[in-house]
Amino acid sequence: MSNSQETLKHVAESLRRRIAAGDPVSQVLRSDELRALYAEIPTLPADERAAFGKQVNQLKTELEELGAEQTESDDRRPIDVTAPFDVNVSDQKRPRLLTSDKGSQHPIPAEIGDMIDIFYRMGFNVSESRQIDDDYHMFESLNFPDDHPARDHYDTFMSEEGFIAPAHTSTMQNRVLKEYKHVLADGEDIRVVIPDRVFRNEDLDATHEHTFYQLEGVVVGKDINTGNLVATLQTYMSQYFRQELNTKIQPFYFPFTEPSFEFAVERPDFLRKDDSEEQKWLELGGCGMIHPNVLSHADIDPNIYTGFAWGFGIERMVMMRYGIEDVRHFESAKLDFLRQF
Repeated sequence: MSNSQETLKHVAESLRRRIAAGDPVSQVLRSDELRALYAEIPTLPADERAAFGKQVNQLKTELEELGAEQTESDDRRPIDVTAPFDVNVSDQKRPRLLTSDKGSQHPIPAEIGDMIDIFYRMGFNVSESRQIDDDYHMFESLNFPDDHPARDHYDTFMSEEGFIAPAHTSTMQNRVLKEYKHVLADGEDIRVVIPDRVFRNEDLDATHEHTFYQLEGVVVGKDINTGNLVATLQTYMSQYFRQELNTKIQPFYFPFTEPSFEFAVERPDFLRKDDSEEQKWLELGGCGMIHPNVLSHADIDPNIYTGFAWGFGIERMVMMRYGIEDVRHFESAKLDFLRQF
């Protein structure tokens, strides 16, 4: 046997073993050994080149067929690199995991569904927010002055490229006003709620998280007034807490509303310890009549139309409803907390 035939034999055996061991056929076909065989063809005597080249091509075809058979019959299990144990850990030592039939929905999306259902019945549409946004929708379209503290990097999460992690679902106000403004010409009101995740530079404790959920509400139409705002919030709160509750507002400041208010709701019976005035009210969020500049940014004439907006933290509502003592439980992934739901 010539040296070239000996080399061909050894290379063929080596490459077959690689495919049998599970190496991808594409990788094997690009191997230096196979390339070396093709490179050897021009160096051979003229009367040997054709036969040797044919054998090399036959080897390549054989390897391709072996790779195809491997793909068809591959019964190897994929490896889960996130698993907390490997195949060598005994069943007794493996942590107990929930099977799929024991799973349940996380309390946040479950409660958001309940909230949305209430607003659907009140005639609202629903729009989702964004996980990343820009300066215009976060600040400029909402009438934030250039020197407002929220524009500072220490207060709001921003990238060097100018992208912003929304600190409130109000970033969607300009978009939903533009999307639904066509209904105003038909004499209808814009009614939209926006539930989604927001991000703030917060010191973490039992009542503060850097990542949480908020529900924004926007209503615009002719002759919309503060009384409509209070009535809307009161109706929602009574429905959510399944008890007839009063709502009150008091003056506050937000750049995107004028006048602006904080709103409070009567403490539901199951949260009230006594009949004192301190126990009567719970402050829940901000609200107000939409600033004329915000309407103008959405090409809605503030001389014809008025509107109101509000926002509240979804986790806080859920904590009140279920008596949850620490907001950090929602993002903790602790099974002893999640199993309650």
